[in-house]
Amino acid sequence: MNHLAHVLLAGADPERRLGGVLGDFVRGTPDPSLPSGVREGIALHRAIDGYTDRHPDVLAARTLFEPPYRRYAGIALDMWFDHCLARDFARWSRQPLEAFSVDLRELLRRHDALLPAAAQCFARYMQANDLPAGYADPAVLDRALAGIGQRLRRDNPLDRMLPVLQALDAPLQERFEAFFPQLRRFAGAWRP
Repeated sequence: MNHLAHVLLAGADPERRLGGVLGDFVRGTPDPSLPSGVREGIALHRAIDGYTDRHPDVLAARTLFEPPYRRYAGIALDMWFDHCLARDFARWSRQPLEAFSVDLRELLRRHDALLPAAAQCFARYMQANDLPAGYADPAVLDRALAGIGQRLRRDNPLDRMLPVLQALDAPLQERFEAFFPQLRRFAGAWRP
């Protein structure tokens, strides 16, 4: 799952939401000086990633991709599932997507001093691209995939992945619909 899902699944606690974003930017044991809720959010982020990577519906979704796309299916699915979540956000959250997105960016701005340099850079990228609400727009998703591809060390097809994802929309949506409610229950029952 990507940032939209991680923050939504972190619940209403601002520190856990912040940790939900930081899970992609903190390696190893989180700094003990971070607030406990942030550390819990990072741990939840990691638990969500592990649950997602092992889930049968996610594993089945990966098999839908042909080479050379299959090797990058995990990255693509994280992004596409956030797209699925964003385009039907009212079904999963009482808060409208745009308000949720603005609140998240404001949370990151207020806690800028806690963010590692890469997370600060990402927060600026989020602001410039109206993320995570922008994930509902395929053009924004396409640019995000291309940007990830540019940061990888080896050649990859991420800049050509959007048409593949769009062609697989129906079966991927079906997998998302089966998987995401289970992931919500997992996150809701999770304890550090």
